[in-house]
Amino acid sequence: MEIILLEDVKSVGKKGELVSVSDGYARNFLLKKKLGMEATAKNKNDLKLQKANEEKRKQEMLEEAKRFAEELKDKSIEIKIKTGEGGRTFGSVSTKEIAEAAKKQLGMEIEKKKMQLDVPVKACGTYRVKIKLHPKVTGELIVKVTEK
Repeated sequence: MEIILLEDVKSVGKKGELVSVSDGYARNFLLKKKLGMEATAKNKNDLKLQKANEEKRKQEMLEEAKRFAEELKDKSIEIKIKTGEGGRTFGSVSTKEIAEAAKKQLGMEIEKKKMQLDVPVKACGTYRVKIKLHPKVTGELIVKVTEK
């Protein structure tokens, strides 16, 4: 019997796949627990339309991420931190502080979890912070750290 999976099923397939399983397994397990639905002509067509819609949505998200990366390209933010004798800093600048500064100074919402710091920001200077906007797109934000 052909079944369209509604959820991932271990050793059978992933959500949205069309799989062929035994009649008993389909009736007594997959259909009963609503893990799949019977692959009728209507359901197959619905699955095809759903996959096409999902592909279109993924493409739109990729384009949006590219646009946002292009916007970030020339932008920079300034963060002031306390320094002691000899320019030594107290602590370091975190991604949370960078995200808050970007929101205040640029008006852009950037998630702190998407930021990647190559080295900890523990001194004054200019740093390039990579931002993972999409699996295929990475943007950069310039962060200037100055003393108070």
